[in-house]
Amino acid sequence: MPDFHKYLGETVVGLFAIIAVWGLLFVAIKRDPGRFFWWPVAAVQVLLVLQIGVGLILLLTGYPLPQLLHMGYGVFAAVALVYAHMDARNKPDRPWAPFAWVGLFAFGLTLRALMTGLGT
Repeated sequence: MPDFHKYLGETVVGLFAIIAVWGLLFVAIKRDPGRFFWWPVAAVQVLLVLQIGVGLILLLTGYPLPQLLHMGYGVFAAVALVYAHMDARNKPDRPWAPFAWVGLFAFGLTLRALMTGLGT
């Protein structure tokens, strides 16, 4: 299970990187990124919830928490996604923009979570 948590974490970090680069590119050129942009957004939301769930299972079954911040990084990334949903409602002409910025922020958070989990 710890290996699954690690690989899932790597996938989440990668998806947030894709969202950030793709979204911010289209924010910069002021064009809609298209419907395919929402696929990694949906995938990362599902996988992040799964990642948090697996982490909680590991914690409850006695697997040691590397650092308290490790858990905080993941939770803050999830909170940031909730913020993106709320902010996107206020931007009907550019609803992807909050997800692009939050993607960048959450990329940093989840990368740091991965690094603390791996002990680096």
